[in-house]
Amino acid sequence: MHQRHATTPQNGAALLMAMLTVALVAVLASAALWQQWRTLSVETAERDAQQTAWLLRGAQDWASVVLREDGRSGSTDHLAEPWAVPLREARLSTFLAAGNGSVSDSESLTQQVYLSGRITDMQSRLNMTNLLDGNKLNERSLIAFARLYRALGLPDTELRQWTTALLAAAQTPPAANAALLPQRFEQLRWLGLSAQSMSRLSPHMTVLPTRTPVNLNTASAEVLYASVPSLELQQAQEWTNERASQPFDNLEAVRNRMGKAAENINDSQHAVNTRYFEVTGQLRHGQVYQLQKSLIQRDGKDTKTIWREQRGLRSEPGCLSTIPPPC
Repeated sequence: MHQRHATTPQNGAALLMAMLTVALVAVLASAALWQQWRTLSVETAERDAQQTAWLLRGAQDWASVVLREDGRSGSTDHLAEPWAVPLREARLSTFLAAGNGSVSDSESLTQQVYLSGRITDMQSRLNMTNLLDGNKLNERSLIAFARLYRALGLPDTELRQWTTALLAAAQTPPAANAALLPQRFEQLRWLGLSAQSMSRLSPHMTVLPTRTPVNLNTASAEVLYASVPSLELQQAQEWTNERASQPFDNLEAVRNRMGKAAENINDSQHAVNTRYFEVTGQLRHGQVYQLQKSLIQRDGKDTKTIWREQRGLRSEPGCLSTIPPPC
């Protein structure tokens, strides 16, 4: 009896040790599984990012082909041409099926991925670079921007402030404490533009590498009003209606069809064709977007990419199916 009672504490200790061993093994196994899951998730994310980049690169290449073909077809650019038609959001498998015959729903994740895109004529906007004329501001361009500010209801004081900052940034060497010279529209914040002004200006203003004329076939009524000194805003709207029925073939056609208000157009400030286009491509998988934007320069039948950027965007409720999500 004494020996039987003496072994009971030993049995309890052995049982406790066994339970601790099982718990330790479970913890180690869980840690190993978590590490394996994490590694797999990282590899999957990297693979998906690479696939997305290549898909968006392919979309950009497609846009370049469209622009080159358009360059062969004529010397004018207008909103009735194929490049101006946006690509509405469509399932990626639709494009693959068109090229390969069919895609199995069960074998491809492309059923869950959607592609959309568009090509934008950047010479339909006022170009910030036109403001710079050596060590001073170009007077004609400054007047055009003042008229655009007036058309959009933005404060003239802000225009004076940021154009002064722009001139300081463009000096060689730059003035003391000057901002960096913007290379893209989003960088105009460096010059002190407010978020509200950036939002209002974004459809009507751009930053291009060289001075550019405004394409009268694609510019908005506000940009037409801004770039043609004798034009009233209502007349500018009439111009957009007129060109919708028949695009302008050349500047002389604009003068003949639009009358006295078109007398002030000239070759240095106005055109009916374009060299610079922005290509926007977007992939959507669930609530996550991958957006790629690039600036394409077209000279005749040749195209080249000036810059390209890609970023991921997670949409908020009510912000789906837009390029890019406005959140």
